[in-house]
Amino acid sequence: MIRLGIFGGSGRVGKLIIQEIGSYSGVELGAVFVRKQLDFSLPEGSFVTNDFTELLRSCDVLIDFSTKEATNSLLHALESASASIPCVIGTTGLSKEEFALMESYAKRAAVLYASNMSLGVAILRQVVEQVAAKLPSADIEISEIHHRYKKDAPSGTALSLAESCAKGREEPLEKILVTDRIKQGERKPGELSIVSLRGGDVAGRHCVGFYLDGEYLELTHNATNRLTFAKGAIECAIWLAGKAPRIYSIDEMFA
Repeated sequence: MIRLGIFGGSGRVGKLIIQEIGSYSGVELGAVFVRKQLDFSLPEGSFVTNDFTELLRSCDVLIDFSTKEATNSLLHALESASASIPCVIGTTGLSKEEFALMESYAKRAAVLYASNMSLGVAILRQVVEQVAAKLPSADIEISEIHHRYKKDAPSGTALSLAESCAKGREEPLEKILVTDRIKQGERKPGELSIVSLRGGDVAGRHCVGFYLDGEYLELTHNATNRLTFAKGAIECAIWLAGKAPRIYSIDEMFA
């Protein structure tokens, strides 16, 4: 039986992860780390805590779906803790500091980071890399829309899709990426552009377009419910249990 610990259980996706764990065999909820009381009950045998040591002692794999600031605190706590708990991190908008902390902790524990826990997006990233390579003259435009409360833009998923396209083109992303068409003006050859929209309660929509003269190809992923991210996080945690220390990507689940 794999005991899961949840960091950030009061958030939208965190709540869904807690509620969904019961539908998986061989998995149970250990502890949930929150700074305030939850407004719903937990399964029997699990509990709420605001103590990192107690959290780590109560789980075999940790899932983090919180905020940039909270993830920063978690990674510092993991770095100083004696435990080596595998960790699935789905927080977006992380800085170089957080990724450096992640790399450091991954020297002694398995860490899976994904800006989007959707299994469909993982497949889409593989596909757009191939298309970008096979259509070298196509203009690549990525559009994404999320709910009104999303804090980071472009989304972590849009950036990961852009990275896949840049990899297919064998170009450094920072060299070709455009996120402000107003300042940039006319499109230059080889550019890769992202446009971000925010509104309503959209769980997530990402479209990668390859535009040629006379034709274009658009590949779109729609998340109709945040439950898809919760399910993906649990499946990642199950897959990560027992893995050797290093950084993993969700793509490796399909290798």
